[in-house]
Amino acid sequence: MTGVYGQRIIDLAAAYRLPAVYAYAAQVRMGGLAAYTTSVVQDVQRAAGYIDRILRGAVVGDLPVQASERFLTVINLRTAAALGLTIAPSLMAKADELIE
Repeated sequence: MTGVYGQRIIDLAAAYRLPAVYAYAAQVRMGGLAAYTTSVVQDVQRAAGYIDRILRGAVVGDLPVQASERFLTVINLRTAAALGLTIAPSLMAKADELIE
């Protein structure tokens, strides 16, 4: 749902001055405030590995459940300024991507 209506959700959050955290970095690049997310590239690669194992005959129930090992923080500083928010320098230093 958020993929289809992503820009509308971002626009409404801005119109109502709602500081919103999104699931994907792309939404922050489109104007959202922040995202705490995994790497989509790594997620797809991990899924491809599972598919390969299944196609080679692995029993799905025997495959281990995997969780992401690394999360990314993406912050849109323009959106923060438009909302009148100050992002702490310590958070900016830890962010994986800052959009100015």
